[in-house]
Amino acid sequence: MTPSPGSPLPPPEERRRLREAASLTQAQVAVRVGVSRETVRAWENGRTTPRGQRREAYAHVLASLAEETAKKSARKSPEKSPEETEAQNAMGGRDMTVGQGAPERAGTAVRTAVPAADPTEAEAPPPEARAERPLSPAQAFDALYAFCAPALVRQTYLLTGRRELARESVERAFELAWQRWPEVACDPDPAGWVRATAYDFALSPWHRFRPRYRHPEPPPSNASDRALLNVLLELTPPQRRALLLYDGVGLDLPETAAETEATTPATANRLLNARAAVAARLPDLSDPTELHYRLAELASTERLRAAKPAVVRDGSERRARFWTRAAIAFTVALIGTTALTLRTAPTQYEPPVPPGETVLGVPPRVAPGPLSEKEQKLRAKLRAQMQGGPERLTPRAE
Repeated sequence: MTPSPGSPLPPPEERRRLREAASLTQAQVAVRVGVSRETVRAWENGRTTPRGQRREAYAHVLASLAEETAKKSARKSPEKSPEETEAQNAMGGRDMTVGQGAPERAGTAVRTAVPAADPTEAEAPPPEARAERPLSPAQAFDALYAFCAPALVRQTYLLTGRRELARESVERAFELAWQRWPEVACDPDPAGWVRATAYDFALSPWHRFRPRYRHPEPPPSNASDRALLNVLLELTPPQRRALLLYDGVGLDLPETAAETEATTPATANRLLNARAAVAARLPDLSDPTELHYRLAELASTERLRAAKPAVVRDGSERRARFWTRAAIAFTVALIGTTALTLRTAPTQYEPPVPPGETVLGVPPRVAPGPLSEKEQKLRAKLRAQMQGGPERLTPRAE
């Protein structure tokens, strides 16, 4: 069936922009059209094109979204309800906070967004405000932090099963981002940069040697959430990461492979094995769409809060000062040791003392042997004499 000329569709980038401007997830658009979330994702990526009745329904949805966006732009006061904000920030994925086209939205937030009072409600301002209010590096960092940190803490919790480690991993990732801010600010996907850094720190095998992480944390109170988290933690770290990025965050397969630094076939095998393991333990989650909703629900159940961006920036600066001073102290100690060595070293060559040698012609020293007959007579004579010595002559007076 050929596409109907009466139902033109905008380019894939415009479809994605309209959905994000209306604060809708791919799953919500899929429900309106009557297709799966993966189908909407393929339409927005340009890999496939809707046809027939689906094309008509999709075109109608996009037209309604365009009208809503135009009305919001006319009012210049876009607002979100707390329920929509909480649902969008549950996982922070492409269907949630860091939505489809995360590099563009996160990059815009870094360059132009003004951080909101509530981190879960941070959003890029309209183009008029972007042109009028350039941000300082600290403000741009705070905007990126408010945009990504709350959802990233929840994602890291699903990755590790530890609340404190999740918060620590996100804070360390943003501390490193602040230290390398010129590089991160120019990155096409600053949110992905921070996410990859947080995941790497959270999955580090060195945490097992820390005393505070040798004992498990209390599991979720809900039995179904507890079962899902146990299944996730039983997966290998690469499988868990691939499943979270693809089915939780909403990245496509090539992006998941790139972020995990693996080939696309290897990432696909990890994803399939992870889904099979989850379906074997929890048959209700064999559907990827249901698994996506359950991951989002489990992430939003834990009320995990990240630190304030100012606290993270101060911590990053303190850590940088500490390591700078430590490097300076080590360098000074090394220079002092080298100077002391040069000062106490000999200034001329002193040949070593050779080992002793045997001198020819000198008889060896003989140990004392038995006494001869003459020596025995002399010894007897000496013993027979008076022990007090010879008599002394005393002079007499006449």
